[in-house]
Amino acid sequence: MTETQSPRSTTPKIVVLGVQPGEPPYRLVEVAGEFVGVAHSVVDVIEIAHRVGLGKVDLDDPDVVRWVGGDKFTWTVWRWT
Repeated sequence: MTETQSPRSTTPKIVVLGVQPGEPPYRLVEVAGEFVGVAHSVVDVIEIAHRVGLGKVDLDDPDVVRWVGGDKFTWTVWRWT
């Protein structure tokens, strides 16, 4: 099931946007609709959650975190050649 097909009754606290090209690649992180940081790994997402006062978060819970353009293991940009 894709993220657009998955019905949700709640808005996740954290949204991790798709991978952006860079050296190294990164993902933008939003909390409650506000940009709060740049993540280069899942560890950065955890650190950002702590920094904004969310404490321990379950990165596998779609009611807590929405991963756009991949999941918590997606940290590279795919290029079709």
